[in-house]
Amino acid sequence: MNTINLMFGVAVVLGMQGCEQATTPTEPRPVAVTDTEFQQFVASIKNNLIFVEGGEFLMGDFGPEYAPERSSYDWDKDSKPLHKVELTSYSINRFKVTNIEFQFYLRYNGMKLKEKGAVIKSEWDNINSVPNTPAHIDWYEAEQYCSWLGSVTDLPFALPTEAQWEYAARSRGQFLMVATDNGTYKAEPYSLVTESYDPKGINISSRGNRVTFAKEMGWKTGSFTPLPVDMFPPNPLGIYSMTDNGYEWVKDWYDPDYYKISPMKDPQGPSNPVFKDTFGNYTKVMRGQSYADPHWGGGFNVHRTEKDPMGRFGERGTIALGSSTMRCVVNNPEPVTHPRSINKPDAAPSELKDRQ
Repeated sequence: MNTINLMFGVAVVLGMQGCEQATTPTEPRPVAVTDTEFQQFVASIKNNLIFVEGGEFLMGDFGPEYAPERSSYDWDKDSKPLHKVELTSYSINRFKVTNIEFQFYLRYNGMKLKEKGAVIKSEWDNINSVPNTPAHIDWYEAEQYCSWLGSVTDLPFALPTEAQWEYAARSRGQFLMVATDNGTYKAEPYSLVTESYDPKGINISSRGNRVTFAKEMGWKTGSFTPLPVDMFPPNPLGIYSMTDNGYEWVKDWYDPDYYKISPMKDPQGPSNPVFKDTFGNYTKVMRGQSYADPHWGGGFNVHRTEKDPMGRFGERGTIALGSSTMRCVVNNPEPVTHPRSINKPDAAPSELKDRQ
C-alpha cells in the first residue's frame, strides 16, 4: 500500500451540527491553525498534484468502436455519442480530498462538520474519523473547498469539468474502461473457502475489502465502508481511485443530451440547470462509482450519474452523502511549481458564501 503524506500528523476530529446549519462563518474570526500547519498543508496539496498535459480525445462510451469486445461499456444513453474534445493542460489532485484535508479547511475557517441525514450518527462519526479516507460532502461544500484552496494558494483551483475528469481517469483519453493500474479489473477468484464469500479486489476495491476494513475498525458500515484513498494502485497517470471508493462531484450541471451539443474546446457543461431528478431537484454530474466491485465489470470511466447538489433524495428531501466525494484541479497550463512560503490570511476569506 502507498503511504500518503499526512501533513499534520493526526486528524482533526470535529464536532457535529444539525444538517440545515450553514458551514460558512458568519463573521471573520481568528484562525485556529499555526503558520507551520498552514505551510505544511499547502505544501502537501501542491505535492499531491498530477500534471495532465492537454490534448484531444474521444469522450464518451468508446466501447462499440474501440473496446476489444466491440461492445458498449455503458448501456445508458447519456454517455453517447462519442465526440471529440480538446482540453488545455491542467493539474489534478492525486487523491480524493481526505477527511484530514477537509477538516483542516473547516478548522481554518472556524466551521464545523455538518451532520448529514439518512445515516446513523455513530456511523457518520466513524467514517469522518479516519484521516486518509475520503471526505463525504455535498457539491456546494466541494465547490467552496476548491475555491478556498485558490484563495490561500493564489492558484486557479476549481472542481474539474466532466471532460477534465474523464480525460484524467482514462490517462489522457486512452481507451481504458476503468481507472486502475492497467485499465482492467483484477480480483481474487470466487471461492467457497473465502470468508463470507467476499473475494478481495487486487487493483480496485471489492465488497470484501470494505467489509474487512469495517470489521478491523469495529464499524457497522459493512459493504458501504469508505477505504483509504491510496489502498489500491493508481491509474497509469498516477491518480488514485477515480472509479471506486465514492462518486466524485464535477463542475457541470447534468444534461442527458449534452454530448450532442458539447463544444469541442474545453467544454464546461450547461451554463444553467437543465435536468431535474424525480423529486424535482436540478442535478449536477457525478463521475466514477460509489462502491465498485471488480466482479461487476463495467466501464466506469465513461459512466455518468446525476445527483442533486445538496445530496437530497426522496419526497422529504433527506440528505445522503455517504458516497459523495471530490477532488480539485488547477486550471493552469503549466505544472505547479515547488511549494513556496505563503502568507496565511488572518481570517476566513470573505468570498466564501453559503450557497445552500
